[in-house]
Amino acid sequence: MSDVVEVLSPLPGTFYRSPAPGQPPFKAEGDEVAVGDVLGLIEVMKQFSEVSAETNGRLVRFVVDNETPVEPGQLLAEIAAH
Repeated sequence: MSDVVEVLSPLPGTFYRSPAPGQPPFKAEGDEVAVGDVLGLIEVMKQFSEVSAETNGRLVRFVVDNETPVEPGQLLAEIAAH
């Protein structure tokens, strides 16, 4: 059985699942991910910070929707590590 690794917001801001409006998301639920793969962006005052996978595995689900305000430490997604 795989361990589920939580992906947490490193800072407050708005979470985006794609690099720009109208573009496909970085990753979709069910996709394989590797350490360092970008899962989304957090925008704070027009500055964007990447949220990356810290483990290899499969993206189980996003907990927050695209363009959702988030707080530091808030759960963003879950990865089934392998």
